[in-house]
Amino acid sequence: MYTVYNQVRGEREPAGPRRCVMPNMKEIRDIARQLGIRSTRMEKAELIRAIQRAEGNFDCFGTAAEEECSQEECLWREECFRESVAEEIR
Repeated sequence: MYTVYNQVRGEREPAGPRRCVMPNMKEIRDIARQLGIRSTRMEKAELIRAIQRAEGNFDCFGTAAEEECSQEECLWREECFRESVAEEIR
């Protein structure tokens, strides 16, 4: 199950039908630390993939082709699509 980051309380909780705002880099590092991931010198995409693996999910951030993804409740979904488009442009 994917988790979402509740910015108001600063906690992670199970994903549900509501969408949350994409965490900033500091919040992403906080999530990683809570999962026991050492985030030193990791780039954003690499760190998000490590979080996805630690949660038992597909480590697919930034790999969506043509904005197609079956992971509807993923916290990283919108940013993933932007990252995928940026990779295609490069």
